[in-house]
Amino acid sequence: MQAEIITIGDEILIGQIVDSNSAFIAKELNKIGVSVYQITSVEDDRDHILQSLHQASERSSLVILTGGLGPTKDDVTKQTLCEFFEDELVRDEGVLQHIENLFAKYISTPISDLNRNQALIPSKATVLHNAYGTAPGLWLKKGETSFVSLPGVPFEMKRLVLDQVLPRVIETYDRPHIIHTTLLTYGLGESAIAERIEEWENNLPYHIKLAYLPNLGRVRLRLTAKGRDKEKLEKEINEKVEQVYPSIKDIYYGIEEDGAIEERVANLLTKKGMTLSTAESFTGGKIAEELTSIPGASAYFKGTVVSYATETKINVLGVPSELIEKHSVVSEEVAISMARNVKNILNTDFAIATTGNAGPSKGDSDEDIGTVFIAISTPECTFAEKFTMGNHRERIVKKSVNKAFELLWKEILKF
Repeated sequence: MQAEIITIGDEILIGQIVDSNSAFIAKELNKIGVSVYQITSVEDDRDHILQSLHQASERSSLVILTGGLGPTKDDVTKQTLCEFFEDELVRDEGVLQHIENLFAKYISTPISDLNRNQALIPSKATVLHNAYGTAPGLWLKKGETSFVSLPGVPFEMKRLVLDQVLPRVIETYDRPHIIHTTLLTYGLGESAIAERIEEWENNLPYHIKLAYLPNLGRVRLRLTAKGRDKEKLEKEINEKVEQVYPSIKDIYYGIEEDGAIEERVANLLTKKGMTLSTAESFTGGKIAEELTSIPGASAYFKGTVVSYATETKINVLGVPSELIEKHSVVSEEVAISMARNVKNILNTDFAIATTGNAGPSKGDSDEDIGTVFIAISTPECTFAEKFTMGNHRERIVKKSVNKAFELLWKEILKF
């Protein structure tokens, strides 16, 4: 089964907002065996919307629209739907009562005729009740294609999709199973991995597809299988993972569906009853941010020192000034001192430290931009490794954060 998503709104096309709605809808449809063929963004314009509706109806069994259902004149979706379906707007008393109740309970401004007009819906539409807003969802049918129109407000759209759209799709359509398994690899580039697994990839059956998803020091290998027999697909995917493992075992960190590497670090530290601290310079607290975004982080993560300035490394972390003068602030020796000292200050089992030149200027070091040192302190030793991460500031930081977790993961596994 094939679907299309159409987002409506000038604000998307001018870059004022990011279209997160399509990503959510596509992901949820995929979970129930619906493949998204195309995602289209159009302006709040009658002709543009009509053209997109006609084209989508020729290709797909399900078309989901978001946006353009507001009370103001620039929201033209309902009127355009009426034209497309040769229909007219009628007042839905249930929707009107819901709108009036929302204003009475939660909205301080007086209700207006513009607000009441949101109860006008195409007469051929089935109303999808929007508990959180004034614009209802709409379900219409033309030929063999179903059209679903949803408000563009993300939290309203999500509840409608989960509570009403997906159950109706499941009830209406016969769908295949779509199974995804994503292998996480670190430390080797996409082309190098492709060379390693070329023979294995060439022998994949036609219904199992492989996608390479590189991202700053990580490459995800996503296997996708589609078919009617779910158990058979899962068995085949598992067999393919076992077959490719010997070729990537030195860079393999598990299945993404079981959690990213930072989540694995968190789970492993919690399981072992061990703790972690960080001392970050050019990464500016990004490692700590990743850790504290995981629920329950206080069980294993004790804190960080963001020692961005050289004097902070000296005065707070206790890095000897003579060490910095001799080796430079961006050096293996300083990284080791930072990691060892923060581990002692916060009394943890492990510590990560970062120091480097992310640019655009060199700062207090003569090292080239992109040069970073990442140190790991464990219960038994402290060491640092040097890396060259390119010349783009944001990429240098993100690649270094990923590399820090990679190095830490290997060390935790030893205990």
